[in-house]
Amino acid sequence: MTHALPMPTLDHVVINARDRLDQAADTYARLGFSLTPRGHHSLGSMNHLAMFGTDYLELIAIPPGSSARPEIMAAPLGLNGLVFGTEDASATHQALCAAGVAMDPPQSFSRPVEAGGQTANAAFTTTHLARATTEAGRVYFCQHQTRHLVWRDEWRHHANGAVGIVRAVISAENPDLLGAVFRRMFGATAVRETEDGCAVIVGLSSIDIVTPGALWEMYGTAGAESRGRREFMAALTLRTRSLDATECALQAGGIKGAERIGASILVPANQAMGTTLEFTI
Repeated sequence: MTHALPMPTLDHVVINARDRLDQAADTYARLGFSLTPRGHHSLGSMNHLAMFGTDYLELIAIPPGSSARPEIMAAPLGLNGLVFGTEDASATHQALCAAGVAMDPPQSFSRPVEAGGQTANAAFTTTHLARATTEAGRVYFCQHQTRHLVWRDEWRHHANGAVGIVRAVISAENPDLLGAVFRRMFGATAVRETEDGCAVIVGLSSIDIVTPGALWEMYGTAGAESRGRREFMAALTLRTRSLDATECALQAGGIKGAERIGASILVPANQAMGTTLEFTI
């Protein structure tokens, strides 16, 4: 049976907090996000989520002193995961392997969620792009077995007005090399050339792959540090209902260095656990 290449749909993005989830949760609460209660994965990691309309932001970490999930401690703080949606992780794995994309086998795991006074297990199956493919971070697909336990209206309201992810920005010394990976994953028409590199069209969002020089022009000193990496996930653009609401939330949270420029507000990476955040209308 031949499986079609997956449709690029953004499920969520992942901010790596290493073993500092308390700090990350405090930081993102002060940034104006309403976070879900702490979750504990069967794999040994733990998380908080900032839920939006059709996608979300995940803060992930391991307990201090834990040896679980060594890839979390091996990566620096900041944006380190781009996760695409799939309705069938096994079929996605087969289709991508057939297209010459190196993928890890599907993996299933869960975490308890309290819902309606009862505890149920939110279940997931993921398949990851082989780690050696890119040093930009983790790229994978997630199949939600229990969507109703993740997307709940009471978690979608944020003081900063955020309603969804507009784009993720990756810095790459050679954007075409990483762009070629996404072309194999999603087909040639899913990736278009830009003045500064290329962009992957992901539903109503995009993944912009730009040169380090272009990243500096975009964000200047608000940008994330490369830490010697040739490729790294650097920034997120989030849509907000109101820049005034965003500004008020950032001020109330004591966030330093946020700057309103035209129709956006820029938060320096050093105020958001190593990831530049841009809020736009």
